[in-house]
Amino acid sequence: MAETLASRVGRIVSGSLHALVGVVEDLAPEVVMEQAIHEVDTAIDDVRAELGKLLVKKHLASTRLMDENRTHEDLAARIELALRERREDLAEAAIARQLDIEAQIPLLERTIADCGDQEKELESFIAALQGRRRQMQEELAQFRRQRAAVSRNVEAPTRGTDVAWRAERAASSFGRVLERNTGVPGPVTGTLSNAKQLAELEDLARQNRIRERLAAAKAKQEAT
Repeated sequence: MAETLASRVGRIVSGSLHALVGVVEDLAPEVVMEQAIHEVDTAIDDVRAELGKLLVKKHLASTRLMDENRTHEDLAARIELALRERREDLAEAAIARQLDIEAQIPLLERTIADCGDQEKELESFIAALQGRRRQMQEELAQFRRQRAAVSRNVEAPTRGTDVAWRAERAASSFGRVLERNTGVPGPVTGTLSNAKQLAELEDLARQNRIRERLAAAKAKQEAT
């Protein structure tokens, strides 16, 4: 069964670019990402084409409705003329035509209303796809940045000890596995020296939070 436009948009919008890359990471991840973005572009074009057809249908129905209403009014004037001229046969023919028009008008109005609802739905599809495309482009850019960072880390043995290199490489590998299997980017790794400094900074921040909490408790006690 052919995939409907709505289900196709839903699949694209809710899909994970990282999940696609995880399947063929060792082959051509960037190619897969770019193809996924291209699929979004194709879907946007298809939705726009469908929207164009719908707008034509809505325009034709609106034009037809205006024409039928105008004809209905013209027939009313001709009925009066036929009766003045004592031509009831002509008046009856005009009335019969009016009845046909009155039967068609609700259908035309329903068509216009349905087209309006579908128009809003298709416009929401386009907005959702455009938003997903921006998100996928950002994911691709992030993937490229992370891979570039991993490539730089490969040169780490020339800049530090072997122990530091092994620790950084393990952390980098863990981050890639985490992202590939969960879609959540792994933590940004650094040198052991940076880690020590960050730990010292965290301890300093903790001590500052303790002093702030103590000061707030004292102020609350004094206020009571």
